[in-house]
Amino acid sequence: MIDLRSDTVTRPTPAMRRAMAEAEVGDDVYGEDPTVVRLEEAAAARFGREAALYCPSGVMCNQLWVRVLGRPGDEILCEADSHVVNYEAGAGALLGQAQFRTIPGDRGRLDPDAVAQAIRPEVFPLTPTRVVWVEQTHNRRGGAVTELSRLEALAGVARSAGVALYMDGARVFNAAVAHGVDPAAYGALVDGLSFCTSKALGAPIGSLMVGDADAIAEARMWRRRYGGAMRQAGVVAAASLLALETRVERLAEDHANARLLAAVAAEARPGAIDPATVETNIVSIERVDAPRAVAALAERGVRAGAMDPTTLRLVTHPDVSTEDCRTAAGALAEVLSAQPSVASS
Repeated sequence: MIDLRSDTVTRPTPAMRRAMAEAEVGDDVYGEDPTVVRLEEAAAARFGREAALYCPSGVMCNQLWVRVLGRPGDEILCEADSHVVNYEAGAGALLGQAQFRTIPGDRGRLDPDAVAQAIRPEVFPLTPTRVVWVEQTHNRRGGAVTELSRLEALAGVARSAGVALYMDGARVFNAAVAHGVDPAAYGALVDGLSFCTSKALGAPIGSLMVGDADAIAEARMWRRRYGGAMRQAGVVAAASLLALETRVERLAEDHANARLLAAVAAEARPGAIDPATVETNIVSIERVDAPRAVAALAERGVRAGAMDPTTLRLVTHPDVSTEDCRTAAGALAEVLSAQPSVASS
């Protein structure tokens, strides 16, 4: 099967397995795992920040930042299709005691003017806005990138209002490669960010928080409270470190493969996707019977996902080659051509 459901389905490479087997380890709760320390230092350096913290998942990173940047009872302002309000099982409310308010975006990207109008001041009895939340790239909106100029404008709005700007950067390296941006430029604009090594970079486990030393120290305490402190974590951190060192630049291959799929889909089903909007590794095809398309693709040896009843989702990653994507594109053309068009949900 050619698995295009997500970039989380990758398997560790032989080099990753060797690195894991040979990793120098210690007790990370004591801060004594040298491989974890190297990974955290490398992550902080990539974004030009003081410190980083290795966590089991991107969801944990997000929830720790809710605690560190937010304040119980205050508001986090985010885009309506954000991962944090759609796919984290209500953790922000349950664990972080935060109130989320959503506003619509342009393919998931927040408009600075709309954010400026939406921010609530700390005036009784309003719920004050404490954090503005950006997702980079945007999962539910086809891997859309918040461009640097827009991020700079959002940072200006946040600073003027005295609120924090946070980047859920699960796929931030996809954005950096697609737009030719030094990750440190993102790091300079936000109060905190996180990124996954277990998505596009292909490591088996792990995400990292990046920010100021004081914020990361507080996050380390909350990680302990949430049960995320690990012992000889260097065994898995070794794969994340190798992914960070060797797999960022090759993301351009995944982006090219995604555009290949998008071009075929646009030809087979005009109006279902605009290939020009496919910036990174996520392909969202609309106006289809998505569950039916998923089943039909599976019969042809291709695994895909349904974002909703009328949106088919394909995600390229290191475990699928260009030749795999050409094969998948052929199957996709057959399936889309055979289906009647449906209204978007």
